[in-house]
Amino acid sequence: MAIAPDDAALAAALIGRQRRALAKAITLVESTRPDHRLRAQALLDHLLPHTGKALRIGISGVPGVGKSTFIESFGMHLLEQGLRLAVLAVDPSSPLTGGSILGDKTRMERLSHQEAAYIRPSPARGALGGVGHQSREAMLVCEAAGFDVVIVETVGVGQSETAVAGMCDVFLLLQLPNAGDELQGIKKGILELADIIVYNKADLDPRAAAVAAGQLKAALHMLRPASPHWQVPVLQASASTGAGIADVWAALQRHKAAMQQSGDFEARRRHQAQAWIWHIIEAGLQERFRSDDAIRQQLPQALQQAADGETSPATLAAQLLDTFFDHRNFRK
Repeated sequence: MAIAPDDAALAAALIGRQRRALAKAITLVESTRPDHRLRAQALLDHLLPHTGKALRIGISGVPGVGKSTFIESFGMHLLEQGLRLAVLAVDPSSPLTGGSILGDKTRMERLSHQEAAYIRPSPARGALGGVGHQSREAMLVCEAAGFDVVIVETVGVGQSETAVAGMCDVFLLLQLPNAGDELQGIKKGILELADIIVYNKADLDPRAAAVAAGQLKAALHMLRPASPHWQVPVLQASASTGAGIADVWAALQRHKAAMQQSGDFEARRRHQAQAWIWHIIEAGLQERFRSDDAIRQQLPQALQQAADGETSPATLAAQLLDTFFDHRNFRK
């Protein structure tokens, strides 16, 4: 896809690490306007040779675990190592207005003032796991801008976290040392996705953190590992004091080295790229289905019939699909 001259200039400025160009490019890929989507696709194709060199880290955890504080402390540590960091902090959207709270940038005040760091709060817009379909594209834009590490922070456990695990090289799960059984049950489903587990706020109750870490280490042996070449470590850290932050970075480096040595690193990225094609196809088909004129006429009545129990959802769905195929002159 050919890129427009203005967008080619934008790409050149982005590769030249101009922050304003980075912000404009991410705004473009996050836009839902059809003309912007076409421009974004051309821009990403143009930038593709400059992507792929960053370490992609997904971070999640229950609300209150201290994700933003951890990322700031961890980010400052990376900057001290001479690395450049981009943070895509996917913010919860209001269920009433649909607007984003966008509080992560203010919570990471120290990090946001660093020249080698870039924080981009983005609304979740109801996406599962808080990761919208533009998050992967924004990550590629950050890579083209020369960042060494890109962190994607999700809304939190309780929604599907497979989205972020499916776009990052490593998935880091933050735990609370004194969480009750209810929270542990919520998090159980994503333990198999985690490559590294960190008990944050360990300084508040060191004994509870040590006990919880020990119990989780034992429990992990009952789960099938995501890779036979990596044993998930359970670490303890304190974002407020900085204790354990260096250990987390060391574990991330060991994970990357182990995955590269086994060939799993590139295999994971290839699989993610292929899976992303299907993700975009499914999203595009659903969008076209919903925007079809015939469907928009019949859908309200069908939804009401399903709610009233007049007709089974399966029958109504089949009827709507038939309408869509007939209207589009498709053959099933």
